[in-house]
Amino acid sequence: MPAAAHFPVPAPSVHEPTAEVSCGFVWSEDLCEYDFGPYHPMSPVRLTLTRELAGSAGVLDRPGVRTIEPFVASDEQLARVHDADYIDAVRRASGPRDDDDVDELIRFGIGGDDVPSFPGMHTASARVAGGSIAAIDAIRSGTVERAVNIAGGLHHARPASASGFCVYNDAAIAIRHALDQGEERVMYVDVDVHHGDGVELALWDEPRAITLSVHETGERLFPGTGFVQDTGGADAQGSAINVPLPPRTSAEGWVRAIRATVPALVRAVKPTLLVTQHGADTHRMDPLADFTVTLEAHREVMIMLRELADEVCGGRWLALGGGGYAVIDVVPRSWAQLLAVASGEAIDPATALPDSFHEAASRARGEHGLSPEPAIRTFGDGRPLVVRDWTGGFDPEDDLDRAVQAARRVAFPEWGLDPFLD
Repeated sequence: MPAAAHFPVPAPSVHEPTAEVSCGFVWSEDLCEYDFGPYHPMSPVRLTLTRELAGSAGVLDRPGVRTIEPFVASDEQLARVHDADYIDAVRRASGPRDDDDVDELIRFGIGGDDVPSFPGMHTASARVAGGSIAAIDAIRSGTVERAVNIAGGLHHARPASASGFCVYNDAAIAIRHALDQGEERVMYVDVDVHHGDGVELALWDEPRAITLSVHETGERLFPGTGFVQDTGGADAQGSAINVPLPPRTSAEGWVRAIRATVPALVRAVKPTLLVTQHGADTHRMDPLADFTVTLEAHREVMIMLRELADEVCGGRWLALGGGGYAVIDVVPRSWAQLLAVASGEAIDPATALPDSFHEAASRARGEHGLSPEPAIRTFGDGRPLVVRDWTGGFDPEDDLDRAVQAARRVAFPEWGLDPFLD
């Protein structure tokens, strides 16, 4: 079956390998101003420790790595995804307010334990979005081939409300910006443990943007969305793809599910730009979810996505951060690895962590009321992967295999693929 008529297929990209990979790292200390306070799970220490680890491991000194300075996105840029009333509400939440304001802001998802307001909230949130826009511009101009914004990936923010620790949806804003600038087709792949609901919603009726989310089923986990039957708007059927997985999915099962869906679909979609979200909350140590994924599995999937970007869209790849709430022991190791994969060679999981990182992590533990004794010593978890390949067939008695095959049966025919063969 050929691809549906409402999805015109872009010309294939041609990628000429070079000895030096140009990779942009979106960074400014100002990104750490996106801070909900000392008792919130989404501490900006995960950003500073990632920067420390990537720097001390030599990743940021690699040839071709350059810093992309984030800017504060304009209201016009934010409004490509968010309603004007919501942007105004975020501004009001950024400064002094009275009781009436507090009650009104709740309507926009601002307040309470999820997305508490903080001084400068609008500017800090718009800067994260501006970082992802700047990364898109750097890729489109040819300044860099790939880019990473670890502060980005705020995929739960919706057009008219904050949600899931996310204020402005930088991923959807960046994709809209790319399309506005003439990008032919963008594919967004989200491997956070939570469904990328805000990105899917923002692009629901956009046939030039295909969203693919691999996540724990919404029957058991926030935000309660992302089912296989959710496939896009009336004029963009097939543009939303969901792969909901059962609770307690293992590292091997997670990689198996991604291998069984993502490569075939990326190749069928043929995007001209790949945008990916790498929430580290799939990890077995994460306190807000219950997958049992390892850092070795994170590394495997990062390499796979880099290779797909090289193969399908000329290497043009924007990688974003996202969730991840083991902010000291897990997120920095995962995202430093993401920077390594994007800028060249992946880091061997058995590689010892630098002493300077141990010192920074120990200080952070003390500041967070934890024992300063380091709990981890290497970039990986010491758990090698042994993954059963999907080409050997699926097990109808296995919960994960049934979930994956259900997703394939819905999504694959939309893109000319056989769910039993491809």
